[in-house]
Amino acid sequence: MADAIALGPVEALIIAPDRLRALLVAEADMGERIMRALILRRVSLIRGGAGGPVLIGPSNSRGVIRLQGFLTRNGHPHHLLDPASDHDANELIARYSPSPTDWPLVVTADGTVLRNPGESELARAMGMIRAIAKDKVYDVAVVGSGPAGLSTAVYAASEGLSVAVCDARAFGGQAGASARIENYLGFPTGISGLALTARAFNQAQKFGADVMIPMTVKSLDCSRADGVFGLKLEDEEVLRARSIVVASGARYRRPEIENLADFEGRGVWYWASPIEARLCADQEVALVGGGNSAGQAAVFLSGHARKVHMVIRGGGLGASMSRYLIERIEAASNIELVFNTEVIALEGAEDTPLERVRWRSRLSGEDSTAEIRNLFLFVGADPATGWLEGCGVMVDRGGFVVTGAQCRKSEGQPVSALETSVPGVFAVGDVRSGSVKRVGASIGEGAQVVAALHDFLGGAAKPAL
Repeated sequence: MADAIALGPVEALIIAPDRLRALLVAEADMGERIMRALILRRVSLIRGGAGGPVLIGPSNSRGVIRLQGFLTRNGHPHHLLDPASDHDANELIARYSPSPTDWPLVVTADGTVLRNPGESELARAMGMIRAIAKDKVYDVAVVGSGPAGLSTAVYAASEGLSVAVCDARAFGGQAGASARIENYLGFPTGISGLALTARAFNQAQKFGADVMIPMTVKSLDCSRADGVFGLKLEDEEVLRARSIVVASGARYRRPEIENLADFEGRGVWYWASPIEARLCADQEVALVGGGNSAGQAAVFLSGHARKVHMVIRGGGLGASMSRYLIERIEAASNIELVFNTEVIALEGAEDTPLERVRWRSRLSGEDSTAEIRNLFLFVGADPATGWLEGCGVMVDRGGFVVTGAQCRKSEGQPVSALETSVPGVFAVGDVRSGSVKRVGASIGEGAQVVAALHDFLGGAAKPAL
């Protein structure tokens, strides 16, 4: 990602990644300096818009916003050139992708030009995804890299287990999209979800976990014909592991709103990052939801938008939101609370961004229309467990994974509270039935499951957590 220029004679040492990891762990002081240097270098590249791929296309186009979001969520520096203001970018667009369907162009570090690539295509071109060794068998494979999955990876890898982590989108999960978490232990001034989970992501890599993002898991083979589990991946490769940790979390729920699909990526958003905040600067926006994620997003957007209409289906906030967020919302002069109301339709011309939002009072039945060009949806999430179908893992009515004595009894010894109905398959975090949907709780479960992994794998001492 960075070039170096020697101003005088210099001796350069090439250290292979596995040896560098060993150095980081064995030499604590030197390891701290190297980690800090690597992190600060990346932060500098991100802030300066240098290094990484170059995106070429209109800054408000769906493709540009999609790829910017992907790169930002994964902590990758990149640079955007808008043909409307950059002559060279305009010439490249005319040469390589005259059709808007090919926008944006992406130029990678080796000069490869991609036309409106998908996230996986871009990741492979950037070297984010490596081929799986055919004979490799991991001690544990973690599906999902939210707080629970990253915590599992950090504790398991630091205890000497070989760990693979797969995630379909980006590290951090839903927590990674939180603009500011203010009730997490040890951060009295708050910390963004991206910053918190990025630290865990770096820790997991430091201890040797193999993180594969974006990599969608299609199915789990629990037959253990050769003594190990098999995860079938999107590229038809099979990742083999002696144990599995389900940390796939939940996916944003799509409410029943007329024309919703037509405006996703063109005014309808399921997260609130600086990219979306830039698009709605000095505008009126609407936000649907009454939980902590909705509250954090509303507070964040209030610092950018002229006004935030917070549309809530119920009659108050107290049932599902932390008190500190309620107080912050009440103190914001440009957040308007709209209770007992539902968004029912979206309006705008074909192939154009969102123009208007229509909502209806659940008390009077009266409809209202507002000139809103950006709508943020935080209406809960459904468990991401479709890939578990057919392998025998028990789920509850809502699709969440059942664990502990509720799903399986073992003769002679207690069942781990985090083990599923299939021995060797564990579940942690939001995907687990009955879990506390909080970042701190998910991180705790990730640490807790490592002791159960050691018990299942056998022969290793329990870790000192």
